[in-house]
Amino acid sequence: MSDAVLSTKNLVKTFGALKAIDDVSVDLRPGEIHAIIGPNGAGKSTLIAQIAGALRPDAGSVWMGDRDVTRLDTSARARLGLGRTFQISALAMEDTVLENVLLGALGHSGKPWRLFRKVHADAELRARAMAALERVQLADATHTRTSALSHGLRRQLEVAVALTLNPRAFVMDEPMAGLGAEGSKVMTGFLDGLRQEAPILLIEHDMDAVFALADRISVLVYGQVIASGTVDDIRRSAEVRRAYLGEDA
Repeated sequence: MSDAVLSTKNLVKTFGALKAIDDVSVDLRPGEIHAIIGPNGAGKSTLIAQIAGALRPDAGSVWMGDRDVTRLDTSARARLGLGRTFQISALAMEDTVLENVLLGALGHSGKPWRLFRKVHADAELRARAMAALERVQLADATHTRTSALSHGLRRQLEVAVALTLNPRAFVMDEPMAGLGAEGSKVMTGFLDGLRQEAPILLIEHDMDAVFALADRISVLVYGQVIASGTVDDIRRSAEVRRAYLGEDA
């Protein structure tokens, strides 16, 4: 894992008698999309919460490059360049597109919180925010109220907020959730280009998108990684077909 941008080593998390995550080691390498798939209840959300810093593991560690970040909270990991998007949108719906991204830029800057009108006037923050909006093709929507955006454009706005962190890695939790077939196609193309900005650890149920995007796939079942490899490796795995895809070997 020496070249990994993000990695977990032997993570364990239990809730009472339930071992939600059982000795999980995964990594994310430069320029790739690594998809984590698995049935409902497999432990994907628990794994992501530990990687992002929202949940402390009972054992094991989380690393960003060569730095052990296991004891750091979500804000500290974000400042180190961990960009996260959520299954359920965390955007401020009544704020404009620009205001949402400015808040992200302000958080990354380390500058003290001030009256928001002063933040609007901060040339450095505005430049960072506008660069992120240009990257996700939302620069023409700066004054649009976020609630007026389509579901797919809100997903792209979440990525813009994450881009203000100058991310070293993205962790994306079901970015296709709620998108129709056409929206998923657009988002798939968008994420395919985004991997050049930073590698992506992708949690996703849309298997068409996973197979189109992933360089590697890890399959999580009952808190354990039962298989990891290329798309072809996963397609050929009888164990994966039995445990996840519901097929007979």
